Amino acid sequence: MKIALLGYGRMGKEIEKIALQRGHEIVIKASGKEVYDITEADVAIDFSVPSSAYNNISNCINNNVPVVSGTTGWLDQYNDVVSLCNEKKGAFIYGSNFSLGVNVFFELNKQLAKMMSTLEQYNVAIEEIHHTKKLDAPSGTAITLAEGIIENTNKKAWELDEKTSEENIPITAIRTPDVPGTHTVTYTSEVDTIDIKHTAHNRQGFALGAVIAAEWLQNKTGVYTMKDVLNLG
Repeated sequence: MKIALLGYGRMGKEIEKIALQRGHEIVIKASGKEVYDITEADVAIDFSVPSSAYNNISNCINNNVPVVSGTTGWLDQYNDVVSLCNEKKGAFIYGSNFSLGVNVFFELNKQLAKMMSTLEQYNVAIEEIHHTKKLDAPSGTAITLAEGIIENTNKKAWELDEKTSEENIPITAIRTPDVPGTHTVTYTSEVDTIDIKHTAHNRQGFALGAVIAAEWLQNKTGVYTMKDVLNLG
């Protein structure tokens, strides 16, 4: 495949390494200021910044280039992208985290939430730890975990750092140097604690998942998730 990398920071460079190892070609490396022709690419992978994501993704869809996006912090415009993709018969995957292990973790989180939904003596909380250069908090992965719990329990919303309601899920966001990403979901009662945890050792897992998603998206139309890519349904 000929791949456009929209966002050429640390994740973009890691994706480049994995893509080249898998026999693909990088035809565009855009960090935000370059002028490029997106139609040179067979597929685009967007790991840019929240302020650029919508324009990057819509440009791809308008030019019939399948696009995979792992940029977080722009999801107030997600429904607009879905509408555009359906209108143009484009192909789009968004993932808050493309790690194969994290996407299995998302499904474990949902299953655990179902089992805990009737056990009112347990309080649930989420903690996420990332490197200090991460721009958004909480992480998109933590939000996805919270949404999985909300779908399967009587919880109503999530909130950052402080819990103001029993109906909400508190998320603690910690920033410390050189941590690719650690996420923990904890259920606590007076007598015990249940934890499930995913720890990323490096960025290679995120990069590999993004490239696998781009490979999978070829010759498809529609809006998908990593659950579709990995057949976790």
